Amino acid sequence: MNKKLGRLLWPGLWVFFTVMVGFVVAAVITENYILAAVEGGLTGLLGIYYVLYRMYRRREIQQYVKTVFDSAGVSGGADVPLPMVLVRLGDQGILWTNDTFAAITGCQDKYLHQKLENVLPGLTLDWLSAGKKEYPYDIKVGNRRYRVYGTALRADDPEGTALGMLYLSDLTELYLVRDEYIRSRPVVSIILVDNYEELIKNLTESAISNLNARINEVITSWAEDYHGMLRRLERNRFLLVFEKQDLDRAVEGKFLLLEDIHQVENPTGLQASISLGIGVDGANFEESYDFAALAIEMSLSRGGDQAVIKDRFNFTFYGGRNKENDHRSKVRSRVTANSLMELIGQSSQVFIMGHKNADLDAVGAAMGISCMCRKKGKKAYIVLDLEKNVAEKLLEEIRVVPEYRDTFISGQEALLLCDNHSTLVVVDTNRPDQVECQSLLEAIPKVCVVDHHRRAAAYINPVVVNLHEPFASSAAELVTELLQYAVEKSDVLPIEAKSLMAGIFLDTKSFNVRTGERTFEAAAVLRQWGADTVEVKKLLQNDFQDTMSKYQIIKSARLYRQELAIAALTTTTSRALAAQAADELLNISGITASFVLYPDGDDGEMVWISARSIGDANVQVILEPLGGGGNTATAGAQLSGCTVKEALDQLVASIDKFYEE
Repeated sequence: MNKKLGRLLWPGLWVFFTVMVGFVVAAVITENYILAAVEGGLTGLLGIYYVLYRMYRRREIQQYVKTVFDSAGVSGGADVPLPMVLVRLGDQGILWTNDTFAAITGCQDKYLHQKLENVLPGLTLDWLSAGKKEYPYDIKVGNRRYRVYGTALRADDPEGTALGMLYLSDLTELYLVRDEYIRSRPVVSIILVDNYEELIKNLTESAISNLNARINEVITSWAEDYHGMLRRLERNRFLLVFEKQDLDRAVEGKFLLLEDIHQVENPTGLQASISLGIGVDGANFEESYDFAALAIEMSLSRGGDQAVIKDRFNFTFYGGRNKENDHRSKVRSRVTANSLMELIGQSSQVFIMGHKNADLDAVGAAMGISCMCRKKGKKAYIVLDLEKNVAEKLLEEIRVVPEYRDTFISGQEALLLCDNHSTLVVVDTNRPDQVECQSLLEAIPKVCVVDHHRRAAAYINPVVVNLHEPFASSAAELVTELLQYAVEKSDVLPIEAKSLMAGIFLDTKSFNVRTGERTFEAAAVLRQWGADTVEVKKLLQNDFQDTMSKYQIIKSARLYRQELAIAALTTTTSRALAAQAADELLNISGITASFVLYPDGDDGEMVWISARSIGDANVQVILEPLGGGGNTATAGAQLSGCTVKEALDQLVASIDKFYEE
C-alpha cells in the first residue's frame, strides 16, 4: 500500500473547489454578476460531477478488489467459506465484503457505506491499529461464534488511508467443546469438621454414633445437589469430587453447608463447624488434591468455619465471619518448643524479627525467643527500627539491661552478620510484606514463624518451624507457652516477663477481649516469673497532650449503619493513638466496631486504618480486600497512593459488601 491508493480513494480536489469559490466571490465583489452566475453554475456542476464520479470510482475500486481476491482464490466468488471484509481503520467504514460475510451478517452492497460497528456490534479495531493480528475476544453472529483475524495495510504518508482486512473463522464447535471441558473439569474438595474432638469429648459411644450420623446427614444432603462422589476418609474428614460447573453454583449459594452444619450440636450445646478446602485447575487429580490440602491448612490457620478455594495462582475465601473457637492443644506447643530449641542449638546465630512499627506484642514475643536462645548459649539479635515503633517506653527499659545492650540491630546490620547457618524467627506476623526487613527474610533459608493473626493469601513460605494459632490472644501468649517447655523459671529475666505480659495486655485490651483460659494461664505464669501488672499498666499510659489528641479523634468519629464508628482524620497521628482511639470508641454504648483512618508519609499518599470489633463485624474480613489483616476483633490496613477520602470510600464499600453477603 502506498500514497497512490490514498489519492485513489479520496481524490484531493478540495483546493480546486476552494479556488473556484474564490473566483465566484471575487466576481460578486466586483459586481460582475453574470460572470459570478456562470462561475457558480460551473462550480455546482463540477461538484455534482465530482460526487457522482467518486461514487463510480468507489464501485470500481470495490470491483477491482473483488477481482483481485477472486484471482487469488479467496473471495466469495471463488466459493471459499471464509467471511472477509475490507474496512477503513480511521472511521471503520466498510469498503468491500465477500459473499460469505454478506451471508452471515446480512451486509449487502447497499449497506457498504455504513460502519463496521453497525454490522458487528462491539467489534473494535484498536488491536489492528496497534499491529496485532488477532482480536483478543470471540464475537457472536447469530448463533455462531467466530474468531477474528486481520491485516493492516497502510499508506506511506502519515495522512494516507489505512485499510484493514478482517477474516472471520467459525470456531463454534471448538468453543462448545472448550466450554464443556472447562465446565466438566474435576474439583477436589476436602471437608473437615473443625471441632470434632471437642464435640465428642466425654460422650458415650452411642452419643458419638448419633452425632456422626447427624454430621453425615447434613454433609450428604448438601453434596447431593452437586452430583459428585462423597467419601468419608476419617472420622472428621470427607472427600468430595465434583465438576467445576457445580462449583459455580456452590459459590453463588455462598456454601450453605457452613451454616447448615451449625444445626448439629452435642449434648452440651457446642455447635459443629467445618472447613472446606477446594482445589481447582490442577493438572491432574493429585495436584488438585494438593491444592485442596493447602486450602484446608489455610482455612484452619484463619480460624476455620470457612471455605477456601485454591487454584494455580490464588486463594479465595468464603465465610470465616464468625468468631473463632479455641481448638488449640498444648501438645503442639510442647512439640514446637522442642523443635525450635533443637533448631536454635544447630544455628550459628539467631535473628528475631517482628512486623514494621513494632508494638509491645512484637517486642515481648521477641524477648521470649531471645530468652530461649540464651538458654541454648546462642547469640540472638532482635531486628527492629528504633526510630519507627510504638514501644518506646519498654525499649528504653530493655536497652539498659546488660543482656540486651547490643541485641537490637537494624535490618541492614543483620544482613551483614547473617550466614548460611543462621536462623530467623518471625513473630507477630505471617506476611512477608509486613516484616521489619523483607531482604533479611529472603536472605536466611531457615525461617520459623510464631504468630496469632489469621493467615492472609500471601504468607511466609517455606518455614522450618511454624506455630500459627489464630485462636491465641497474642504472640506473647504463644511464646510464653513455648518458654514453659523450654526454660526454667530462673532463666527468665524480670524484664522479659514484663515484656511478654505487656504484649498480652496490649492485644487483649487489659484482658477484655480475645481471652481464653490459656491466656490467663500464660498471665499467671508470667506473674510467677516476676511480671508486675502495675508496671505493665504504666507502659500503656499516655501523657496529657496525647490523651487530648486521642479524644479529639473520638470526637471526629461518625456513626455508620447505626453500630459502626468511623473517624477519618485529615491530619496525621501516631499509630498508638489511633489504636487507642479505636479501642475507646468501643466503650460507647451501641458501638460494635470502630475504624480510625489517618494519613501518613511525606507526600500524604499513604493512609493507615486501625479497626476494632466486639460484635458480629469481622474487621479482618472487612479490611482484607484493602490489603489489611489481623483477626476478628483487631485488624489494620495500610493503603498506598490514595487520600483519606479515597480510603474512606474503599472502606465503606468493603463494609457494605460484608453486610450484604
